[in-house]
Amino acid sequence: MNPMTTTILTSSLATGTIITASSYHWLMAWVGLEMNTLAIIPMISKKHHPRATEAATKYFLTQAAASAMLLFASTTNAWQTGTWDITNMTNQTANMLLTMALAMKLGLAPVHFWLPEVLQGSTMKTALIITTWQKLAPMALILILSNNLSTPALLTMGMFSALLGGWAGLNQTQTRKIMAYSSIAHLGWMAVITTIMPKILMLNLALYLLMTMSMFFILILLDSKNIKDMATSSTASQTITATAMLTLLSLGGLPPLTGFLPKWLILDELTTQSLATTATVMALSALLSLFFYLRLGYSTTITLAPNTTMTKHKWRFKPTDYTLLLTLTLPASLLMLPLSPMMC
Repeated sequence: MNPMTTTILTSSLATGTIITASSYHWLMAWVGLEMNTLAIIPMISKKHHPRATEAATKYFLTQAAASAMLLFASTTNAWQTGTWDITNMTNQTANMLLTMALAMKLGLAPVHFWLPEVLQGSTMKTALIITTWQKLAPMALILILSNNLSTPALLTMGMFSALLGGWAGLNQTQTRKIMAYSSIAHLGWMAVITTIMPKILMLNLALYLLMTMSMFFILILLDSKNIKDMATSSTASQTITATAMLTLLSLGGLPPLTGFLPKWLILDELTTQSLATTATVMALSALLSLFFYLRLGYSTTITLAPNTTMTKHKWRFKPTDYTLLLTLTLPASLLMLPLSPMMC
């Protein structure tokens, strides 16, 4: 893609997110979300491949439907209250519509259907943007509206997302689809705590972004698109292969890695609020997610490919990879658990 085009699209992405996060008028929030959508679509379809075109079409239709639902919810609220202020959402019907619209924007179950297919049709770098940066604008609206959104609806969607993200990821072999279902499961954990403790939601979002970025940087450096590629990744870099295993375990939420921190705090808060059933369902759903993380980690670091050669390096040398971004995100995604006393 032309550097000028890339610059315009990237700046439009950033501007759209900033407009949405900083606005108090529903129309400006909608404009920011639309800028986000229109900027990411050329990035998805730039490969000029039928799968990329299909992914861009699915993303556009889903996001357009979610934006229309959000505009309809805000219009309904303005009709009843006479104001377009984001913080003045008092109409229950509008709140329910808004919850569903933001869930569709994020990819929460049961409106998650677009996320795995869009990621599979995108490049790895575009998939990284969709699973990280594109979550910021809807999450900003959720944080602003955390006192108004429907708690039963968010608890139900959160439990369903965590269960479906773990269950549907079990039979996947493509790394982008595995990361898509991982994203759905993590968003479920964020949804159940949204109206109860927004501070834990912010912590969970920050750690999710760090861990997901680290994993995608590893997949990009190893050029791994499926489990078979991961099984032969040790010939590319044994150091990155070892850190991939730790990052996967952190995504699964195993102590003493960073990923354990948000799950620990969320389960603690749910039991404090007498939501023991929800906490049990969430804890059991984490086992499903952990299974496919362990399977991917096992294939990456413990097994060898059936056609293993005697050499320790790939026969074709590549230019030196740019690993600064991985160096910045990896320590934070693995070693932040000792900071937990500050969060409690």
